[in-house]
Amino acid sequence: MTSSAPVARSGPETIVAVATAAGAGGVGIVRLSGPRSLAIAENLCRRRLRPRHAHHVRFDDGNGETIDDGIALSFPAPRSFTGEDVVELQAHGSPVVLQQLVARACALGARPARPGEFSERAFLNDRLDLAQAEAIADLIAASDARAARAARRALDGVFSQRVDALAESLSGLRVHVEAAIDFADESLDTLGGEAVKLRLAQAQADLAQLLVEAERGRKLRDGLHAVIVGPPNAGKSSLLNALSGSDRAIVTDVPGTTRDVLRESMRLDGLELTLVDTAGLREGGDAIEREGMRRARAELQAADLALVVVDARDPAVGLAAVEADIAAVPLRLLIHNKSDLLAPPAGDIGDGGIGGAVRVSAVSGQGLETLHQRLRGLAMGNTEEASAGEFSARGRHVEALRRAQAHAEAANGELRHEMLELAAEELRLAHEALGEITGKISADDMLGRIFSSFCIGK
Repeated sequence: MTSSAPVARSGPETIVAVATAAGAGGVGIVRLSGPRSLAIAENLCRRRLRPRHAHHVRFDDGNGETIDDGIALSFPAPRSFTGEDVVELQAHGSPVVLQQLVARACALGARPARPGEFSERAFLNDRLDLAQAEAIADLIAASDARAARAARRALDGVFSQRVDALAESLSGLRVHVEAAIDFADESLDTLGGEAVKLRLAQAQADLAQLLVEAERGRKLRDGLHAVIVGPPNAGKSSLLNALSGSDRAIVTDVPGTTRDVLRESMRLDGLELTLVDTAGLREGGDAIEREGMRRARAELQAADLALVVVDARDPAVGLAAVEADIAAVPLRLLIHNKSDLLAPPAGDIGDGGIGGAVRVSAVSGQGLETLHQRLRGLAMGNTEEASAGEFSARGRHVEALRRAQAHAEAANGELRHEMLELAAEELRLAHEALGEITGKISADDMLGRIFSSFCIGK
């Protein structure tokens, strides 16, 4: 091939981008997708490309000069990542060389890809559902083997298959209920109502289990937001320093030393834990301390876990000071700090109704390993089965599952009162909430937000 004229477009645009990470490397990849990908690549390589064969080529700049030499691979539609014609050009990983290849492809008729546009096209061409497409970004961003394994399972469709199975079950129930509406003179029980109720109960149980696992996957991806809370001078800042392994917080014997929130991150078995130290909660205080307490309570509103730190010498008083503020936090762990000031324990530690208090000393380190174990258990569970079966998930997935769960519960209530039209509507809403997870029911603006968070070239 000798022509270097721009290639005419027809149909969807052809896009191009660097698909490898920014910076220099041994190998860099430029990816094209769209109807003109093969023509552009063959013009750039000055030779024909056989499907799914690696060709050693020289990349031409259009003026008879060589940009670089490397490998060209062609993947015809529909058996490609995007479902379109795709070509990958592998060159030396110089950013300058890769940008020259992109510029040459654009001169031949391609345009630069938007962030996430390759994955978006894979979704639109039914190569991936929306949850799988998001799992690609999660896999790229995985910071350890556990997170990567969970993202890989989501990409393989483990999460999507279970969502689809639930959606199918709810859809079947809705069909049955709507069919029964035509026989309004008959009781639901005579129309197979008992079987419908049993199937709905099973769907609710499956939905509840999936929600638990999705929340675990969300924590694995986003990390756990843990707020250290308690009365003044209970040793909250000392505990933050001990857990993080650094002197991040100022520690004094003066109550009310901490006036603002302080954040520190740590990792537990692959899970990122964001620790937030807060001002001690009590009545009164000056204006600055009261503002610190307001911020502490605001942090608790978004917390996944409250680490309730009280003085081991009088834990009941410390717990009473904060129990109203921690009531809405999903997970709570009571910590009896300053245990080094106590006589040897003579029995079980009281938990104030929270369950399983831990006795520690932030100063001496006593009990910190036990605390680490409890944090791991609260965050992700310690069973090998949970680790082997987990998948990555996002906050929007969890929120959609919660809405589906609420609608399914409402449908169950309507069925008990034989309000069939209302039950059918609640089942429809539950089905639609599940459809949002995989993208089978979705708004265009939501798709735009999701894919714009991807890296360019993916």
